[in-house]
Amino acid sequence: MKSTTQKNTTREMTTGSPLRLIVQFALPVLGGNLLQQMYNMIDAAIVGRFLGAPALAAVGSTSSVQFLVFGFCIGTCSGFGVPIARDFGAHNMAKMRREIFHSFLLTAVIALIGCLGCSLGCGGILRMMQVPEDIWKDAYLYLLIIFLGTPFTLLYNLLSGILRSVGDSRTPFLFLALSTVLNIFLDIFCIVVLKWGCAGAAIATVAAQAISGLLCLVVIVRSFQVLHPRKEDRRFQWGCIRELLTMGVPMGLQFSITAIGSMVLQTAVNAMGSVYVSAFTTAIKINQISMCPIDAVANATSVFSSQNLGAGKPDRIRRGMFEGVLAGVVYGLVAGIVLYLFGHKLCLLFVSADNTEVISLASRLMHYNGFAFWLLGILTTVRLCVQGLGFPGRAVFSGVMEMIARAGVVFLLVPSLHFTAVCMANIFAWAFGALYIGPVGMLTLRQVQKKLKQ
Repeated sequence: MKSTTQKNTTREMTTGSPLRLIVQFALPVLGGNLLQQMYNMIDAAIVGRFLGAPALAAVGSTSSVQFLVFGFCIGTCSGFGVPIARDFGAHNMAKMRREIFHSFLLTAVIALIGCLGCSLGCGGILRMMQVPEDIWKDAYLYLLIIFLGTPFTLLYNLLSGILRSVGDSRTPFLFLALSTVLNIFLDIFCIVVLKWGCAGAAIATVAAQAISGLLCLVVIVRSFQVLHPRKEDRRFQWGCIRELLTMGVPMGLQFSITAIGSMVLQTAVNAMGSVYVSAFTTAIKINQISMCPIDAVANATSVFSSQNLGAGKPDRIRRGMFEGVLAGVVYGLVAGIVLYLFGHKLCLLFVSADNTEVISLASRLMHYNGFAFWLLGILTTVRLCVQGLGFPGRAVFSGVMEMIARAGVVFLLVPSLHFTAVCMANIFAWAFGALYIGPVGMLTLRQVQKKLKQ
């Protein structure tokens, strides 16, 4: 392929207005995040509407387990994109291609271990989490099928991460859009027509993920020659493996550590009964889609920081981080108001109006979260920037702070405050994480600036 075509399919973020570049990059990422959330939301909406609240509880009772497992796997794959973005910004294409080749090898190993290990341990995981007996069978089938689809989930996330590292956030969005539409039809077909229940929702999700991943692979092979490892790049190098793991594993751990706190919270909710599980599931689904714009801005700011680190431009890194945080905080304030004022109506996306107790509990949780939603603009953006600048261990500890806060709420407050304590958990977690990562982000900026100006 000609170099002119390559320039049209990749984007350097080392020149031009930081905020404009971040927003342009973030918009397709936002679209992709929204569509990816729609996988689970469509499952939940169709399951809740056609199969009832108990089936919705069965699907929802597995969400924190998926977050734990896929959080580590996807976080690790995302970490592989950091050195790729850095070397793309530095125009070190040979090293970038070696990193792409070795990231494929590592992802294949992670996918195999994750798929087999989690599928075999699926039943034990659900028993540990005290999933109620009346929803246990559906929860098991749903989670088992999702785990069997691990290779497809990781394929898409690795390839989309590589494309974003070189500035293309549009291609992953387009294919995810196509597969989301397919997921809707597969959900309806498997659940309504074939009567496969919760298992049908899982099959539809895995099939859609597989299609989006395979389409990304086809496009990279046909249209992104700059990303093709050459013969000399496909030689196994322990040094490259160590560099990728040094960046990827801490990022995976950060997701998993955060997920452990969520699992502790989910376990406490599971013990309250299926009505509370349905309410918690409903509120979490709405929160997750509300977080998508913040995640998109944070991802864009992280890629911006990595590319400018490779280009040796510390002043642009600082400006990009501040503008990214500002955008996240402003959105968080607006989203928090929406969650507080319209949470009750948003619940109707997942459950029918006659489930009054579920709607009341879910609305209460969203009211609490609305007060602190702006904290995610600081927590998420600064954390991903710190990762993108090559300090994943520091970002991991922000996840530790979140885990400690959520676990503390469960053990100290749930026995006396019951579901009210569950509603308070995210406020404590986001506040503790932001109080840590804010000053650490400033320290990291100063260290990077000093190093680059030497």
